[in-house]
Amino acid sequence: MNHLGVAPRGTRPAPPIEGAQTLSDPTLHAESSGRRSLSFTTAGEEIGSVGVDGTVTSGIVDLQTEIWHREGTTAKSIKFRIWMPTSGTDSPAEVAVRSPVEGDSSSPPSVSLSTPRRDPGTTIEIDDLDDLADETISTLAFFVRPPSKTATTLLIDAAVDLTSSDLLGSEYSLEGRLRLEFPSLDGTSSLRR
Repeated sequence: MNHLGVAPRGTRPAPPIEGAQTLSDPTLHAESSGRRSLSFTTAGEEIGSVGVDGTVTSGIVDLQTEIWHREGTTAKSIKFRIWMPTSGTDSPAEVAVRSPVEGDSSSPPSVSLSTPRRDPGTTIEIDDLDDLADETISTLAFFVRPPSKTATTLLIDAAVDLTSSDLLGSEYSLEGRLRLEFPSLDGTSSLRR
């Protein structure tokens, strides 16, 4: 190609890369039963990570998340599905967004919470990240109320879609599951209806 980006006659430009590269075999880092993170790599290079730190107060789980992605990438969307497997109850855990999800200068991104009919738990979807898209996102936090007194395991399916500003315009879909254990919940849930 010449300095204007035009291929000389008789040559073909490189074909564009189509579709996102799904990274779904992350490395798990476990600092404690309530603090875990997933690290996503390709070709020996870390692309991003998703971390969760949970604490229990009065039978409620307080979750703080952190989403990091390498420089030169931007987050297009984030999706979490949070649930607590239990036996003997059809009630899902109650999930609430704890803190406002916003950047320094833009309006808050779109946040939706839903409870799918076929999948357990609550799904939280965040898109239109604006000025949060190109930085580490650590302003997303949740409260989770267990569905029963015996629910002590919390599962989080995380999906983060990234796009790269490099010449090839790579896209990545980071997908993984975090399993957190909160033995202090056993019998202490404030769920008394």
